[in-house]
Amino acid sequence: MYLLIALGVLLIILYLYGIKNHKYWEKKGVTYVKPIPFFGTNFRVFMQKISFSDQLYKYYQQFPNEKFVGIFLGDRIGLLLRDPELIKSVMSTDFHHFHRRGINSHKTVHEPLHKNLFTGDGDMWKLLRQRITPAFTSGKLKAMFPLIVERAERLQIIAATTAESQSEVDVRELMARFTTDFIGACGFGIDADTLNDEESTFRRLGKRIFTVTKRDGLVLMLKSIAPETFKYLHMLPPEVEKTTVGLVKSIMQQRNYKHSGRNDFIDLLLELKGKGKIVGESVEKRNSDGTPTIVEMELDDLLMAAQVFIFYAAGFETSSSTTSYTLHQLAFHPEEQKKCQDQIDEVLSRHGGKLSYDAIKEMTYLDMIFKESMRMYPSLGFLMRRCTQKYTLPGTNVTVDEDVVVLIPVHALHNDEKYFDEPEKFKPERFSPENIKNIPKYVYLPFGDGPRACIGERLGQMQSLAGLAAVLSKFSVAPSKNTLRHPITDPSSLIVQSIKGGLPLSLVARKF
Repeated sequence: MYLLIALGVLLIILYLYGIKNHKYWEKKGVTYVKPIPFFGTNFRVFMQKISFSDQLYKYYQQFPNEKFVGIFLGDRIGLLLRDPELIKSVMSTDFHHFHRRGINSHKTVHEPLHKNLFTGDGDMWKLLRQRITPAFTSGKLKAMFPLIVERAERLQIIAATTAESQSEVDVRELMARFTTDFIGACGFGIDADTLNDEESTFRRLGKRIFTVTKRDGLVLMLKSIAPETFKYLHMLPPEVEKTTVGLVKSIMQQRNYKHSGRNDFIDLLLELKGKGKIVGESVEKRNSDGTPTIVEMELDDLLMAAQVFIFYAAGFETSSSTTSYTLHQLAFHPEEQKKCQDQIDEVLSRHGGKLSYDAIKEMTYLDMIFKESMRMYPSLGFLMRRCTQKYTLPGTNVTVDEDVVVLIPVHALHNDEKYFDEPEKFKPERFSPENIKNIPKYVYLPFGDGPRACIGERLGQMQSLAGLAAVLSKFSVAPSKNTLRHPITDPSSLIVQSIKGGLPLSLVARKF
């Protein structure tokens, strides 16, 4: 009898815990998606039935007359923004209220590789951003470009070999191998040779990072439902952490922790480490007179490994998915493909037939095509920010509390006919010099915006455009027997959108 009573009490306590935040938006008079106990509005995401980006897209369309919509991410309270002016306030104008990314479910306990420029928060993020920003100057990028050209030339050889032996080529895999090969050279200073060996250690690492297994889904669910209880549970698989940290440490030891002259990312980090502790103004702490407290941090081995990890992870998946999707769109738009190839041919003819930093800059139509592809299918389908203190949404009487997670539905904004005429159509001319100025601010966000915008935007674009130019200068792409006109997003995708089943196309050598 007592056991049944105890069990009943326990179930009631668990139930009350599972719904403890569910009246939050109702009390504030905010339209919200009805949650269910424990899972909030994220049940189908946790069950890997729909990607998080697609779910936000669905909610965006479900409430067309609202500026914002309340949602629930397991234990966390979320707010989906639909209004560009509010997005501007969160990402730029009132950034000091939203400097936390919010990807880490716990505010203070972060696993080692999450202490990086993308997922890190607070003073750790600010000091890292301050120290690493100089690594992405135009001069540094130009120094890396010969490594990109070398990998692009390899890409042409592998593409030719593959096209000769296969009637269709998975361009998603082809561009992933190119991107991984580039990151091996520019990030780690090693020859990953993934273009020749698709089962190389580097390629397997990239696949594992972005393959969301049942184990990964379970960990995400537990950390979302009970972040305090499961704060020491790592999202990243143990093999990813072990491989990355071990690889970075071994390379730094080989170089005696000194600049090697390779001009890769590890060299840049070693150079920055040599400057000593990072010292700067805090974004979290204030002195009694209101001025920012001065804080400092040491760039140790684990922190450096975390930065190399995000250089690899962020650069690999975003670039390979966007470049392959661009080829997919060109396969269905032969006129735009021909126009692009004509310009590539003309530019290369003026540069001795060789790719170069300046040549890529002159391929303006390719750049327009790339931007349009990112509009239609952005790698990051959403952006997150975590409120750091009470904040009243401008123009409203709604005040959100600390720790509320704000979501910006990038994919939905990019495909809203309010901002882009006939958004389902592939129109590179949207991004011509005369038309791009007509795109409203804070609705086109493939690299984010504000102080937490992607630091590697220029490098990612440069590498992606070089890979596309290398392929299109030698080959034309067309639909093959297994090509889907509208590819399906992998429902297990989390932060980065991934297409299910690859992107098979026909690769045809051009005749000159």
